[in-house]
Amino acid sequence: MKTILVPTDFSTCANNATNFAVQSAKYFPAEIVLLHAIDADGGLYTDYMGVNREFSESLMEEAGEHLSQVKKAILETEGIAVKTTLFRGSVHEAILKTAADIDADITIMGTYGTSSFGDKLWGSKTAAIIGKSKIPVMVVPFGYEWKKPENIMMATTRFEREPAVLDFLFELADQYKAGVRVAVFTDEDDDKAGTFLEHRFNMEHYGSMLSETYEAQQITAVNLYGPEFEEGIQRYIDENGIDMLVMITYQRSFWDRIFHPSKTKRMSYQTKVPLLAIPAK
Repeated sequence: MKTILVPTDFSTCANNATNFAVQSAKYFPAEIVLLHAIDADGGLYTDYMGVNREFSESLMEEAGEHLSQVKKAILETEGIAVKTTLFRGSVHEAILKTAADIDADITIMGTYGTSSFGDKLWGSKTAAIIGKSKIPVMVVPFGYEWKKPENIMMATTRFEREPAVLDFLFELADQYKAGVRVAVFTDEDDDKAGTFLEHRFNMEHYGSMLSETYEAQQITAVNLYGPEFEEGIQRYIDENGIDMLVMITYQRSFWDRIFHPSKTKRMSYQTKVPLLAIPAK
C-alpha cells in the first residue's frame, strides 16, 4: 500500500473518511492525497450569461485554502504529512482521473446512510464510484468512530480465487493484524433448496484453500442464511464484532444493473462499519 486517495467536500462525512485514512497510515506507511473537486461548469455556478469565471476562481482559491488548513491540522495533531490536489470538474471524474494519475492503491471516502438527504448527494456519488473504480474503494459510514480493524469479514458468492483480489485483502489484514472471516449468504426466499448445501460444501473447500494459501492469517469460514442479504450481513456484523466488511464488485451489463442492483452498492448505504469494495480483475 503506497498511495491512498481521499476525496473530501469538507463535510463531517468526508472528515470521517479522512481520519480513517490518517489512522490507517500509522499501520502501513502510505502517502495520503486529499482531493477536492469544484464542478464550475455545473448549474450551481452558471449565471444567465454563462460561467462566471471570477466566481469560479474564487471557489478554487477558497477550496485551496481549506485544503491547506486540513493538511496543516493533520500534520500538527497526527504527525502525518499529506498532499492535496484541486480538480476542476465533477466529483465522479475527479476521483477516477486522479486515482489513475497518482497511481492510487485505494480510495477512501465517506457516505451517508439512507436516512438523510446526503444519501441522494455524496452517498450516491460513493455508490457510483464503487461501480466504476478500477481500484479498491473503502466506504466509511457517517458517524463512524475510528477503531483499528481486528475482525474483517469478506462476503462472497463466487468464492474468488484471483490473487489480484485476495492478495489485497490479506495484505491489508496483515497490516492491521486482523483476523479474516469469509462468509457466504444463502437467501431463504430467492435461492433454491439445494443452494445452502452447495454453499456449505463450497465454503468448506474455499476456507481450506485460503488457509493453505495465506497460512500466516487467521481465517474462519462462515455460512449465513436468512431472508434479506443486507439485514443478514449487518446482523452478523453486530453480533460478532466485525470491524470491516469486504465485498468483490463485478462489471455488469446495463440491463443487469437495472433489474439486479449491486449488493455492494446497496450495502454501501446500509453498513455501520467500513465497507471495502474490491473490483474483480
